[in-house]
This record gives sequence, C-alpha cells and structure tokens, in this order.
Amino acid sequence: MRIVVFAAALSVLACASAKGSQAPAPSPMQSGDSTHSQDSRDSTTAGRGALSVPNADPFPSTYKPFPSKTTVIRNVTIMTAAGPSIKNGAILLRNGKIETVGASVNAPSDATVIDGAGKFVTPGIIDIHSHLGVYPAPGVEANSDGNEAVKPVTAYVWAEHSVWPQDPQFPRNLAGGITTLQVLPGSANLFGGRSVVLKVVPSRTVQGMKFPGAKYGLKMACGENPKRVYGNKGGPQTRMGNVAGYRTAWIEAEQYRRKWDKWNATHKGDPPARDLNLETLAEVLRGNILVHNHCYRADEMAQMIDIAHEFGYKIKAFHHGVEAYKIADLLKKEDIGAAVWADWGGFKMEALDGIRANMALVNQAGARTIVHSDDPSGSQRLNQEAAKGIEAGKEIGIDISEDQAIKWLTINPAWALELDSKIGSLEPGKDADVVLWSGDPFSVYTRAEKVWIDGALLYDRDDPSEQWRTDFDLGFVPLVGGAK
Repeated sequence: MRIVVFAAALSVLACASAKGSQAPAPSPMQSGDSTHSQDSRDSTTAGRGALSVPNADPFPSTYKPFPSKTTVIRNVTIMTAAGPSIKNGAILLRNGKIETVGASVNAPSDATVIDGAGKFVTPGIIDIHSHLGVYPAPGVEANSDGNEAVKPVTAYVWAEHSVWPQDPQFPRNLAGGITTLQVLPGSANLFGGRSVVLKVVPSRTVQGMKFPGAKYGLKMACGENPKRVYGNKGGPQTRMGNVAGYRTAWIEAEQYRRKWDKWNATHKGDPPARDLNLETLAEVLRGNILVHNHCYRADEMAQMIDIAHEFGYKIKAFHHGVEAYKIADLLKKEDIGAAVWADWGGFKMEALDGIRANMALVNQAGARTIVHSDDPSGSQRLNQEAAKGIEAGKEIGIDISEDQAIKWLTINPAWALELDSKIGSLEPGKDADVVLWSGDPFSVYTRAEKVWIDGALLYDRDDPSEQWRTDFDLGFVPLVGGAK
C-alpha cells in the first residue's frame, strides 16, 4: 500500500549564458551566501528577497525519488527514441538510472526480472502543455486557478503557486504513461506567467513534484485570446495591439535587466527596485527561462520570430500551431519545436486551417514535431494521438516510422524543456523513466501496464496497491481499529 494510502506514504518522505554585453548571471544565492554582505546596506535589514538575483530559486524542488528496486525487463520490443527499436531486447534499471539497454543484459542477483513477451518498452511520455493542478478536477470556479486574467501582461505569476497536488487527474495521467508534465498558465494574456515542470508523482506539496534543475518556461499567447479577453477592457483590441504590447514589455524588461546586471556586478549604491513582472522577462533575455508560445496562425508565428530576433531571445516551441505545416521550413531553420494536436482544428477562426497531417508535414520538413494535449483526458492517451499523426501522414503519402513517432512523445518534448540530457530516451545514464506497454503503443488496444519514475515502480495496472490514489479520491478513510 505504498502509494494507495497517500498521506501515510508521504509521511516517510523526506542556464544558458548571458546575451550580448551583459554580466554573467551569478548563481542563485543560498542561505548564508556572503555575496549579500557586499550590499551597501546593513545585511541584517533585508532578506534575500529584496534583491533580483539572476536564476534565483526561491521555491526549490524538494523532490526525492521513491525507493526503487533493481529491475530487468526482457524479451520486449524496446523503442529507445535514440535509434532503431530493439526486438526481443532487455533493459536494466538500477539506482534510479538506466544502466544497460540491448539485445540482452546480465541480470544482477538482486534484480526483479519481468518477462515481457509480446510487449513494448518506451521512455516515459512527456506532455509539454498541461494545465493539471491549476485547473484540477472537479472543474468548479473555486478551483479555476490557471488564468490571471486581470491585465495583458502578467509575467509575474508562477503556475506552481496554483498547482493542487491532490488533483485526481495526476494519477490518471501516470496510468497513461505520462511521467513528466509542463504545467502552464492559461492563454488569456500576452504574457501569462511562468510554467513549472513536474514529475508525475504523489506529493503533499508542488515542490515535492518539481523536476530538479528544470528551467522555468514563460507562457506567451498571440492571436484571438488576448483580443477577446481585453478588447473591451482597455485593449489590446487588435493583433497590432498584441504586437505593440509584446514590444513595450520587452523594452521595459531590457532596461530592467541592464540595471540589475550592472548592480549585481558592482553592488555599488542601493539596488534598483524589484519588479516581479520585469524580472521574469529579464530572465528570458538572460536565457534562464524558455519561451513557450501559444500561437495558431503561420503569419503570427513568423511575426513572433521577428520579435524574438528584435529583442534577442529564443522561442523554444510554438504550442497548438495548427498552421505549423505552412512554415515548417522556417521552424526547422529557427530550431523551434511545433507542439501540436493530432486533429483539433476549426473550433475558432484562427484554427480554421488545421489539418490532420500537420504532425507529419512538420516532421517531413525536418522540424521537431511534439505531441501535446492541453487537455486532461487527451493527456492520458498521447500515444493514440501520435498514432493518429502517423495515419494522417500515410493518407497523403508520408511514411512516418514508429521509431520516429516515439520521438514526438519523448525526446522532442524533452529537448523543448532542455531536459534531453536526463529524460526522453532509453540510454545508459539517463533517469529510469520507463513504461511497459501491453502491446504496440501506437495501437488503440494497448495500455500502459507498468510505469517507473527514477526506477521506482509507481504504477502497476495489475496491482491495486501500486496505484496512486490522491486524498481527493480516498475521501474519508477510517483508522486502524475503527477509530475515526
């Protein structure tokens, strides 16, 4: 009952370089950091929060891997996402890492050996666009915490401060083979705030789910949403108003960055005043935060690329991108991922030109296709969404191999989160985030049977004691002996 009785189980648990001529970003200040004493003020009069320190980490991850066992899975088809599939292969998980992958492995004496005849093994699936926790179930107004729709620029909000770890949608995603999520604020605003990258694990706090060392993302949105929300609230009313809003904010952020970089380099005089809004944007300009841009139309994606060039930041991925196929060559040239749906489209004007072959066409152009959900139900079936993309490609004469399509779910989103050195493929030394499937993962009849995160078995379809139930699911649980 290690995972079922959630509260009881948890009681035992314990950058890119600076751009241009700016000063190098100092490391986040820790408790007792002597750098603070260089401040001209008495160091006892202000805490670390008084200073804008590049790449600061005021809400650090407290994630600790669950206990793991040495495990060998053999006689399976292994889709590594790093090369061709290995038929009748084997994989060894030890000390939270992938130790060996190949045609065969030597099973240590202490290993749990799983014979997976006829089954498949893949890396854990990564959903790069989720709102789990910030729009938890039940979906009532009191739980609606994903959009700070008060003004067009709300880069000062952080999604993690809305995440409810008891969201019952988390274990359902884990049961779908999802091991890592990027939880984003909503898309009402030009700048919606910071995202957070989570391990899909039980925890009492969001910090216990945070992926250690993962960079924050900045959620931006173009097109209809900001116009719809703010058109009658002072604007922007138009797409040109959207663009003016982005540029105004980046101009202010660049000035803020220069002031703080100068002060952090010299510590002369009083520090500038902190601004949480501009601080997030300045971190993007320093390369410490990754831009994830909600954008549908091809022409707007091209305009957002122009703005990124103007201010010297990098867009990591366009999300939704129903017209990504129209500029797939540009996405390849700019090395920007396309995080897209299999078949959503036509539900509003900017989605009118969505086509089912979008994934295949982007892939054919050599750009990075990423399957994302933006939906708690769809996230449980991302393997099926990728299968739709394979089939849509075939219909127009593009043959997408399963070895290529598995990358859409694993190593490509890992790249977009800059976590591809740790997760996203089955290679020695990487985190043992692994899924054992009942059959071909691109079949509608296949289910995730077992899911490991950092080598710990956190989901077993055949063992109720290895199925995470949140406190929300459990409800009232009588204590041993009938005490209440």
